[in-house]
Amino acid sequence: MGFHEWVLIVLLSILWGGSFFFVGVAVKDFPPFTIVLCRVALASVILLVVIYVKGNTMPSSLALWGGFIVMGALNNLIPFSLIVWGQTHIGSGLASILNGTTPIFSVILAHFLTKEERLTTNRMSGVLVGWVGVTVLIGIDSLRNFGIEMLGQFAVLGAAFSYAYAAIYGRRFKGLSPLVVATGMLCGSTIMMTPMALFIDQPWHLSPSGYTMIALFGLAAISTSLAYIIYFRILATAGPTNLLLVTLLIPLSAILLGIMVLGERLEWNAFVGMGLIFIGLIAIDGRLLKRFKRKETAWYYKI
Repeated sequence: MGFHEWVLIVLLSILWGGSFFFVGVAVKDFPPFTIVLCRVALASVILLVVIYVKGNTMPSSLALWGGFIVMGALNNLIPFSLIVWGQTHIGSGLASILNGTTPIFSVILAHFLTKEERLTTNRMSGVLVGWVGVTVLIGIDSLRNFGIEMLGQFAVLGAAFSYAYAAIYGRRFKGLSPLVVATGMLCGSTIMMTPMALFIDQPWHLSPSGYTMIALFGLAAISTSLAYIIYFRILATAGPTNLLLVTLLIPLSAILLGIMVLGERLEWNAFVGMGLIFIGLIAIDGRLLKRFKRKETAWYYKI
C-alpha cells in the first residue's frame, strides 16, 4: 500500500469520524429519523449526479432494487437511526469507539454465515480482547445500574452489528459497480425513511438553526457521499483488508472534534476500552503479528 492510499485512508477516517461530530450537532435541533432522511436523501442525489457525469446507469432489475432496499436497511436505515438515537444520550467520541466494534461482529458473523472465513486463534483472541474492551468502556457499574445512557451505548453496538451483517449481505453485489451499489442502497434507504420521518417526526414543525443545517449538509455531502467515493477508491486500489485501518483511525478524529468543538469529555475507562478494542482489531487483522513473527524468526536464525 503506497503513500497515496495511506492519505486516502486517513482522509476517510476523518470524514467518517466527522459524521459523529455532525450528528452531535444535529441532534440538538432534529429528531433521529429526520436526520437520517436528510443524510441519505441528499447523499443519494449527489451520487446520482456523480453516476450521470461518469456516464454510468442505474440497473432496472426489480430483484436488484429489492437487494438495494435490504442493503439500505442493513447499512443505512438501521445503523444510522440507532447511532443518531444513541447520540441523543451519549457523546460523539464514545459513539465512535463503540462503532469501532464492527469488525469484531464481522468475524463472528462470517464464521457462522460463510464457508470461507473461519475463526482462527488470532481472530478468536482479538474478539475476546475486543469484548473486554467493550465491557471496560461501558463500565461494570453501568451494567449494574441499567439506565438510558447505557441504552444509548447498546444502540450504537446494535448499529455496529447491523454494519457487520450488511458487509456479508453485500457480497451478492460483487459483479456490480460499487458506486452503483452505494447509490442504489442510499436511494432504497431514502424510500424507506421518507414515510418514517414524515409521519413520526413531522419535521415541518421544526425550526433548526443555520449551524444545524450546515451540520446536516456536511453529514450528507462530506461524511456520506464523498466518503463513499473515497471508500470505493481505496477498495479498488488497496483492497478490503486495508480498510480495517480506517476503523482504528475513526475514533481519533471523532474524539478530537468532540473535545475541541462540542466540549465533550471522556473518562479513563473510555481510553482503556478503546485501547483494548484496538488491540483486538489488530489481532483480528493479523498482519502486524505476522510481520513481528517474521522479524522474530529472522533474528533467531541470525543468532
